[in-house]
Amino acid sequence: MDSSPGIATGTDAGARALEGGDDQPMFDLIELLFFAYRDFVGDPDRILEKFGFGRAHHRVLHFVSRQPGLTIAELLDILRITKQSLSRVLKDLLDNGYVEQRAGVADRRQRLLFPTARGQRLALDLARRQSARFSRALSELGPEARETALGFLLAMIDPGEREAVARAVWGKAGCETGRPRP
Repeated sequence: MDSSPGIATGTDAGARALEGGDDQPMFDLIELLFFAYRDFVGDPDRILEKFGFGRAHHRVLHFVSRQPGLTIAELLDILRITKQSLSRVLKDLLDNGYVEQRAGVADRRQRLLFPTARGQRLALDLARRQSARFSRALSELGPEARETALGFLLAMIDPGEREAVARAVWGKAGCETGRPRP
């Protein structure tokens, strides 16, 4: 059985069950998402391993680099992790010179996170590798693939969270226009 042009999915019972209706698990999509994510994070994993870092370090470094001046509370909200989980990872990044912490201007108790030049370089290297994987995949799918992928991924997010996520990804202007920020 072939559920997608050019992609054979096999004839197992799980794939056949998908044709039975909406109440059946979409095993093909579930498993493809698992495998795609495995490979998407695999490139950065190999680089981060050399530094003794893992995926949690990558996530923190990514968002601190994309949103310099992020507060601890904002980062906890984005990652949906506990302070305890963040504490160890953030300590590693601070101690190794990838992230720095500054007091807030209006509230000196507030801790703002910024990437160091070293942290920014690492975050950019990891993002370029992941972008290369996206570019390869999108080039195989045609000119509308990027917009379709963006729409699909945004639709996968809980409806009540989509606006906040769009604002985080594209900024206020991008969220209002529905277009990515430059």
